[in-house]
Amino acid sequence: MSQVIYTDGSCIPNPGPGGYGFIVLPTKEDSIEWHVSGGEENITTNNRMELTAVIEALSFCHDKKNIVIYSDSMYVINCAKGVWKRKKNVDLWDKYTIASKDKNINWIWVKGHSNDHYNEIVDALAKKEVLCK
Repeated sequence: MSQVIYTDGSCIPNPGPGGYGFIVLPTKEDSIEWHVSGGEENITTNNRMELTAVIEALSFCHDKKNIVIYSDSMYVINCAKGVWKRKKNVDLWDKYTIASKDKNINWIWVKGHSNDHYNEIVDALAKKEVLCK
């Protein structure tokens, strides 16, 4: 069984202070729906926060091997799949490589602000973190 995760990142303005959020949906082994968020007070970018959300979620689910990640970031999805080169945010891509080691990740793009229930929640988590900075 795969672990299902929703992720999102935000900066207001972009660049500016940032926030990220992720939700880990319940499985048969773990009946808890986890909502986790964090942020960066320093100047950052939306893409960095999108990627940070994924890294933090993978680290949170360190013992899971099969993971489905829903994201509205084509940047993260295409770079993670190797479709696009990882030219920027190399420090975070190095962390992603470590966090994703030995994991089978299935990426699913979800259109942002399209009333997808969990995408709307992670968007709100990320934005709340930005507003708290």
